[in-house]
Amino acid sequence: MASKLVFVLIFSLFLVSQVSSDSKKVEEPSHVSQALHVFSRGDGKLMRAVQDISKYFKDGLVSQVLTLAPASAPNPSHGINCGGLCKKRCSLHSRQNTCLRACGTCCARCKCVPPGTFGNREMCGTCYTNMTTHGNRSKCP
Repeated sequence: MASKLVFVLIFSLFLVSQVSSDSKKVEEPSHVSQALHVFSRGDGKLMRAVQDISKYFKDGLVSQVLTLAPASAPNPSHGINCGGLCKKRCSLHSRQNTCLRACGTCCARCKCVPPGTFGNREMCGTCYTNMTTHGNRSKCP
């Protein structure tokens, strides 16, 4: 039902803009994007119609007719203690400084440190498992 209303509204705006653009010649603004030229394939009437429709969106006239529900707010991200988690993760590693540095980077980017001292990397998702060094080795411990 709502999609039909949106379609009818856009179609009627298109028809109104076609009729109003036929009655007067409008100079093409110099700031018209190349994407609009590609979309309209150089057809002046179609370009003006798209510009008129975009003007309605910019002016907020359509937003008064179409009221959309706002997106839900993201969950507040509680900061994790990367230092403490990485210290525990790297506690048995033979090169602790290297491990802590890599773990800190991965924790900052992925907001996750796997449990335990080894393995379980898949618990942090693809961000953690797909991060690699310049030598294409796994970066995150």
